[in-house]
Amino acid sequence: MSKVILEELLATENNQLKKLNEIVHKAIEEEKLLSDKPMEFEDSNPTFVGRMADKVASFGGSWKFIIAFGCTMLFWIMVNVYFLNKPFDPYPFILLNLLLSTIAALQAPIIMMSQNRKEEKDRQRAVNDYLINLKSEIEVRNLHGKLDLLMTEQMKTLFEIQKTQVDLMEEIKAVLNGKKEDHPDTKVKKKAHVNQPVT
Repeated sequence: MSKVILEELLATENNQLKKLNEIVHKAIEEEKLLSDKPMEFEDSNPTFVGRMADKVASFGGSWKFIIAFGCTMLFWIMVNVYFLNKPFDPYPFILLNLLLSTIAALQAPIIMMSQNRKEEKDRQRAVNDYLINLKSEIEVRNLHGKLDLLMTEQMKTLFEIQKTQVDLMEEIKAVLNGKKEDHPDTKVKKKAHVNQPVT
């Protein structure tokens, strides 16, 4: 009978391990991890205007632009002051000021467009990070609940195994005590003890 009980307890332990494996597989298969697709909301195919705004903003905020713009201005001034008898833009450089104002007026909104797009991406990334953190917190709570449940079931099984072990030890002890009583030496000693005269 104890063998049947032990087999049942081992089967219960196996069922608990299978249940744990099923929980893990179900979590992997059913739950769509947001962290797997953080770039899902990224602009994978931006418009032509968006690409141009990014290129203008990246070039306008670089040393290449500053050096090229400084060399162009220096060349413009040198040509109009030293190399031409009749300069097309004499000393106060009104045409140069007009060009600079036009470039600044066009460049500022284009850079702002690029910054707005980047700000939208950053906002979406922040939302994604919040969702991932929230999901992680929920998953941790669920795992704690599942582990508590499994631990409770395992403790019950362990107590049952311990009870069965104690019962088996009692049976073994009873069998050993029975063998000692049936041993021929103990019978001879008992007979000798009985046959001794009473003084």
